[in-house]
Amino acid sequence: MKLSKTKFLMMICKLFPWFFSVLLLLGGTSVFSQNEKSGQMSGNPIFEGWYADPEGAVFGDEYWIYPTFSDDYDKQLHFDAFSSKDLIKWEKHENILDTTKIKWLRQALWAPSIIEKDKKYYLFFGANDIQRPGRSSYDPNNDINHYGGIGVAVADTPGGPFEDYLGEPLISDFYNDAQPIDQFVFKDVDGTHYFFYGGWSHCNLGRLNDDFTGFVPWEDGSIFKEITPEGYVEGPFMFLRRDIYYFMWSEGNWTDGSYRVVYAMADKATGPYKRIGTVLESDESVATGAGHHSVINVPGTDEWIMVYHRRPIPNEDRDHRVTCLDNMEFNKDGTIKPVKITFGGVEKRTIGSK
Repeated sequence: MKLSKTKFLMMICKLFPWFFSVLLLLGGTSVFSQNEKSGQMSGNPIFEGWYADPEGAVFGDEYWIYPTFSDDYDKQLHFDAFSSKDLIKWEKHENILDTTKIKWLRQALWAPSIIEKDKKYYLFFGANDIQRPGRSSYDPNNDINHYGGIGVAVADTPGGPFEDYLGEPLISDFYNDAQPIDQFVFKDVDGTHYFFYGGWSHCNLGRLNDDFTGFVPWEDGSIFKEITPEGYVEGPFMFLRRDIYYFMWSEGNWTDGSYRVVYAMADKATGPYKRIGTVLESDESVATGAGHHSVINVPGTDEWIMVYHRRPIPNEDRDHRVTCLDNMEFNKDGTIKPVKITFGGVEKRTIGSK
């Protein structure tokens, strides 16, 4: 049996864990990137460095990815973005937003989500890992995470620079006991901007107002209604295909191999959503902890791509994750086939080309 260079290195590192440390000292993530990039394939991970929670988007003729800088909380103090014309070559846009622009940010920011409206680009994010009294994680003597939540920044271009839009969090309270993190904005066909968010196994849904400064109350007067499906942990995402609304989320523990992506289907954005099954998970021959994803539709086609993070093997640091692309396909009834995680990634795709 002939082994590829990448798989050979993986085998050696499993047998001799100290060898992985030597590789990192010699060349950082580039030495053991598990990336089999070629002229026609993206390779995985798709770019260098530790990045997680990636949101993919298409603006004009470019693909964009906005990830978390995946390191210790006290180092997660900025966002980088990446753009590509073809899913193969990625340009890094450094420091599109950082703590110098968010005065209320003290600890960390992560899981960005972006949408364009009226020629402005709005970047939503979680900050400070806000806690509340009554949880074991709340320390009354350390106020670093007593204030925070979901913020929003704005820019004139997808690559920023972004500026704090409100000067305070958009959401800082614990509605329905959902931690205000992991937001996603979905624009429906009627122009409504739905706002999904929530950690601590609770998911809320709201409707953004026209200028994104707040929310339009529901008919019963509430600002958010809970839509938590079975098994939900965090990382909500939605897309629309052939009049079917696909609601997706992450389950398991983000720090280990139990992390995975599951989904539901409905005929409207507000659900209800019933869990169907797992669509993305670990493969011990490739990587573990595959989760917190987004989805890109190649414009003008029915090609769909899963954008997600995973943990290289071996990996001893809970915060070290990498961003990857793999193809997502559908059955005839609209259900999603399980995504196979690979080292090869996806094929070259230029927007507008046949």
